[in-house]
Amino acid sequence: MINKLANQCKLVLDVVRLPVAKLCFDTSFNPEDVRETHRRFTSPHPKYKVFGYKQLGVALIDLRRLAAPLAYLDGITGQSRAATYVSKARRRGYALAQIDRNDHIDAIHAINTSLDSRQGRPMDASYREKKFHYETQSHYRYFGVFNKEGKLMAYCNIGRFGNFAAFSQLMGYRNNDGVMHLLVTDIVGLLLMELQAGDGPEFLMYDTFFGAQPGLRQFKTMLGFTPYRARYSLR
Repeated sequence: MINKLANQCKLVLDVVRLPVAKLCFDTSFNPEDVRETHRRFTSPHPKYKVFGYKQLGVALIDLRRLAAPLAYLDGITGQSRAATYVSKARRRGYALAQIDRNDHIDAIHAINTSLDSRQGRPMDASYREKKFHYETQSHYRYFGVFNKEGKLMAYCNIGRFGNFAAFSQLMGYRNNDGVMHLLVTDIVGLLLMELQAGDGPEFLMYDTFFGAQPGLRQFKTMLGFTPYRARYSLR
């Protein structure tokens, strides 16, 4: 009982200390999916009922605080070594490109089934089942990282929901070449350029810190994501 009470007190303190991010859902991007995503994000947390499902410890980069892509890369140098991994990936010929997933059905399935588990958890059955067609949503963009031979090594889906964009999938082969670091940093660079041009999101979301395995939390931290308490609105 004492341990449970202590943990609850610690949670309250952690929540109070979190910076607040005002994330506005905008139905003009896609009325049906934006409303559904807002409903899902604000539904009660399965464990902490008084909070929204995606309210606490949301992993965000505040793009407004970054002057340019180079400033972002400068911010993830040092002990995190994220920029070092990015440089390694570039030297080895990896490159980011926007893709149509239907042009890469087999390659995506190969990535999804390349490991039986990730972050200590078995792969969800939906990843093990091969899809033969992907629906393209207007408020999403789909990216891949290719090696110098043109093989798809990683991919991600990123949706625009309002003043923020969010990763919905981010998957790749496990290696030590910095492929996943390159994937995220190049997308951050693209979003920064769009923000400077007046048409980009203010925040980038990568799920949450709470509940993530230590390796994934470290990866997010390396790439400049920090935990926030999200305050959502819908228009």
